[in-house]
Amino acid sequence: NNIYRALSSLASSDTKYKVEIVVINNNSTDRTQMVLDELSVRNYLQPKQGTPYARQLGLQKAKGKYHLCADSDSFYPPKWIDLMVKPMIKNKNIVGVYGRYSFVPPKGQGRFAFWLYEKFTGITIRIRKYRHEYLNMLGFNMGLVTDIGRSVDGFRVSSVRKFDNAAGSNYFVEEAEDGRMALALLTTGKLKMVTASKARVYTSSRRLMYEGGVSNAFKSRFRKQGKQMGEYITGQNQPPKLDS
Repeated sequence: NNIYRALSSLASSDTKYKVEIVVINNNSTDRTQMVLDELSVRNYLQPKQGTPYARQLGLQKAKGKYHLCADSDSFYPPKWIDLMVKPMIKNKNIVGVYGRYSFVPPKGQGRFAFWLYEKFTGITIRIRKYRHEYLNMLGFNMGLVTDIGRSVDGFRVSSVRKFDNAAGSNYFVEEAEDGRMALALLTTGKLKMVTASKARVYTSSRRLMYEGGVSNAFKSRFRKQGKQMGEYITGQNQPPKLDS
C-alpha cells in the first residue's frame, strides 16, 4: 500500500521537466515486487539489505541530470520536483538540496503533537544550517546533481541503516548515508534548504511510534539537541573528515 501511494503522488507531479521514476526493491519479502510489476514502473532489485545500498543503486541507474530521493512511506506534492531542482538549476554552486516535511499521524490521532514536534525540529534545522548543515539532509526529501553525487561516492558508509533505525533499538546506527552524501557534496559546492510550502513532504510517523510515540521521541531529541546546541552555534566538533 505504501509504495502504491508514494508512486501515485510522484506520478501526479506537475512538472515542466522530463522525469523518470526509478524504484529500488531493497530485498522486500512482501508483495512489493508484484505491485511494481503490475504498475510497470522501472525497478531494480537490490539484494543487499540497507538504505545506503538501495540509494546507491538508484543513483547508479538514474539517467537524469538531477537526482531526487524519495521513500515509499512518504507523499510528494505536485510541485515538489520543480521546486527542489530549481536552486540547482539557477545556481551552479548549489550541488544539493533538502526540504521541509510533516508527519502523517497514525489512525485515530490528531496532528497537534506532531505540529509541536515539527516546530522544534524546524528551529533546530535553522540553527544547524550555519555550521552543521549536513545533519539537515534527510534521504526521503533531498536532491543532488547526479554526476557530482556519483563522483564523490556519497552514499558509502561504514555502518548500514536498516528498517526504521529507531533510536534506542539494538539496530540503531548513528552514521547515515544521507548525511554522508551531504558531507561529500559540501566538498564540491553548497547545499540549499527549499522552504516553499508547496514543496513540503508528508511522511510516515512510524519511526516516532517505534521510539515510544511522539512525546517520548520529542523528549529524547530535546535532551540530545539541547546538549549539542552549543556545538551548532559555536561550530565546535566540526563534522568528520571524509576518507579519501
